[in-house]
Amino acid sequence: MFENLTERLSQAFSKITSRGVLNEKDIDTAMREIRVALLEADVSLPVVKEFIAKVKAEALGEKVVKSVQPGQMVIKIVHDELVKLLGDTSTELNFNAPAPVCFLLVGLQGSGKTTTAAKIAKKLQKNKRVLLASLDVYRPAAQEQLAQLGAQIDVDVLPIIANQKPLDITKRALEAAKKGVYDLLILDTAGRLQIDDNLMDEVIAIKQLAQPVETLLVADALIGQEACNVAKTFNEKVGITGLVLTRIDGSSRAGAALSMKMVADVPIKFMGTGEKLDEIEEFHADRIAGRILGQGDVVSLVEKAIENVDKAEAEALAGKMMKGSFDLNDMLNQMKQMQKLGSMGSIIGMIPGLSKFKSQIEDSGIGDSLMKRQEAIILAMTKQERSHPDIIKASRKRRIAQGAGVAVHDVNMLLKSYEQMSTIMKKMGRLGGLTSMAKLLKNNPFGRMPGGMKNKFPF
Repeated sequence: MFENLTERLSQAFSKITSRGVLNEKDIDTAMREIRVALLEADVSLPVVKEFIAKVKAEALGEKVVKSVQPGQMVIKIVHDELVKLLGDTSTELNFNAPAPVCFLLVGLQGSGKTTTAAKIAKKLQKNKRVLLASLDVYRPAAQEQLAQLGAQIDVDVLPIIANQKPLDITKRALEAAKKGVYDLLILDTAGRLQIDDNLMDEVIAIKQLAQPVETLLVADALIGQEACNVAKTFNEKVGITGLVLTRIDGSSRAGAALSMKMVADVPIKFMGTGEKLDEIEEFHADRIAGRILGQGDVVSLVEKAIENVDKAEAEALAGKMMKGSFDLNDMLNQMKQMQKLGSMGSIIGMIPGLSKFKSQIEDSGIGDSLMKRQEAIILAMTKQERSHPDIIKASRKRRIAQGAGVAVHDVNMLLKSYEQMSTIMKKMGRLGGLTSMAKLLKNNPFGRMPGGMKNKFPF
């Protein structure tokens, strides 16, 4: 979502960081390029003007002009202002009410409310007993869709009664939540293709009846400039407490995130990062600002790993790798663990220093397509071949390639990657594992690896 903005801002910053001293003309030039970058990202003009004015006022200060690295100081100022713009208020969900607490999801049709309701339920079900209820009686099969999603994540969904009106369903949902001793009731309202009086009147009536502690506007990050109008209208007529941005993994220009927060003056609570029900992230302004400025987001990457990667399985795999005894089955498990963290592009974007090379890395073929191709190759092998890769010779390679729908060259590349990884891990094991390797690097600041290991890491 932030790729284009990140690229443009990086170009603007490269011109000022290369200078030892900055004058007012240099800062004006940088501000002009930042302004263009934000406008091209579909950020609304009033938001851009206010943002640039604040950054420029800080950038012209004495502490920047007289600092040792004025260019870096300007980047820090932009980062701090981005954090303020994206939300310096608390993004935690409000549960400060007697159970069952009620969340109300509103928004236009097609914004992803139903899927978002299931995603939030899945995220909170570890600590809360959740009940889902669909109030969308207009879109065909909308209620059935929520019922199916609830079954997938093992969360209760209010049973469907034909021809009931949204207000009647709301009353029934509130009663069921109290009787069932649920901690949280999530109401998924109907949307429209555009804002109209009927939509607003219905949502207002539902809110008055349900008295939700959170009214979350679910908005598609692809709607661009229209984001401001949607946020403003819903906030004025209904009153929202937070935003949920969906499809941020798409080709949107990031303007929705920046503009909606400013116009509605409510925090962004979540971001939908993909179609799967576990692909939703809590919104942290400082981390997103870091991503936009190409500084990565290691904290979110670590949190993803803790949440999605099986610790016992990872430790067992690491042990086998350090002994050099892992086989292609283990390599396949390693790929599956990586896929749990998200797409290769999203992982690269979170690693400091690599985010600016994200497009080049993906264009080179080192991405999700490569991992899927390698997974298909391993799955095309027999159990014996996966356990003993050394038996895979020419005839077997041709059969595997045909079974996986790839060329023999791709099979050779996979086996070569496996051999390199095996060699590296064996050498690391002989050096005493990762702890000894860290000590070695600490005492050897030039990064020279013993035993001819220099530059042989696959990353």
